[in-house]
Amino acid sequence: MLNITVICVGKIKEKYFTDAILEYKKRLGRYCKLDLVEVPDEPTPDNPSPREKELVLEKEGERILKKIPDSAHVTALCIEGKQLSSEALAENISILASSGVSHRAFIIGGSMGLSDAVKRRADMKLSFSPMTFPHQLMRVILLEQIYRAFNISQGGKYHK
Repeated sequence: MLNITVICVGKIKEKYFTDAILEYKKRLGRYCKLDLVEVPDEPTPDNPSPREKELVLEKEGERILKKIPDSAHVTALCIEGKQLSSEALAENISILASSGVSHRAFIIGGSMGLSDAVKRRADMKLSFSPMTFPHQLMRVILLEQIYRAFNISQGGKYHK
């Protein structure tokens, strides 16, 4: 069974997001072992300078890098990443799993994104859209798309 780790910056406070995350975690249980890892977000001053932004990203990046399993294939969610259809993501997950990748890690940054060090560590950069989404909502979207990908691969009805 494929191991999937989703590493995220910050905690989810809204019950409607946590409810959705728990629902997709339950649904994914038949397809993979899912581990959700939260790292603390770095306090950010109002109107941070470019240097202050860089320091926040570096500190959050260090926390993320410590949580990435050594053997994992890492996918960083970032705006400059490649956009895939749901079918292409399903194919990507299937191809990697059949080629011996047993652990997949997806990284979701905080409100300012991901550090360059995290992006360099990534085996793949994935963008869901050129639009910006709240990082809490991105967790729900990612889990839904992973669930959809498994369902597509299994020929399920959910995708239709």
